Amino acid sequence: MTLRPFAQDDADEFTALARDSRNLHRPWLFPPEEPATYAAYASRLTEDPTKAGFLVCGRPSGRIAGFININNIVGGGFRCGALGYGAFAHAAGRGLMSEGLGLVLRYAFDTLGLHRLEANIQPANEGSIALVRKAGFRREGFSPDFLFIDGAWRDHERWAITTERVDRRPGLSGAL
Repeated sequence: MTLRPFAQDDADEFTALARDSRNLHRPWLFPPEEPATYAAYASRLTEDPTKAGFLVCGRPSGRIAGFININNIVGGGFRCGALGYGAFAHAAGRGLMSEGLGLVLRYAFDTLGLHRLEANIQPANEGSIALVRKAGFRREGFSPDFLFIDGAWRDHERWAITTERVDRRPGLSGAL
């Protein structure tokens, strides 16, 4: 797998994959399904310095398998960010997002100099919890009515990882 930034040229592929993955994503996630909404989404991820967005792509095809965003990046004594992510249906359950997440962790900790990443996940979203658990995140708590999703305030589990828990050996990704 490889990571690359969001680009406006990816609108057609990304939105087609999002539409094809609607049953996988709902009720957890609502990625852009139309080129116009993708354009605004990609612009926010590429122009806002508190965000870093990545497409997780297969090699050598370049086909988009999913996406991982670091949101709410804060420096100073906090040095933290919040993850948002999703796999597309054709790639789900194949370990591709695990590899992509390992690459994002290295970028966040080594390039951005962050100390901590958080992922807030609805308790019934077993696939998302499995992804972060495999990467070495630890469950730190429960936040009732945390995010407004699909017309309602949703409870979330708070998962986090710090730089000390990431394996940086060549060819490996994930937790120590």
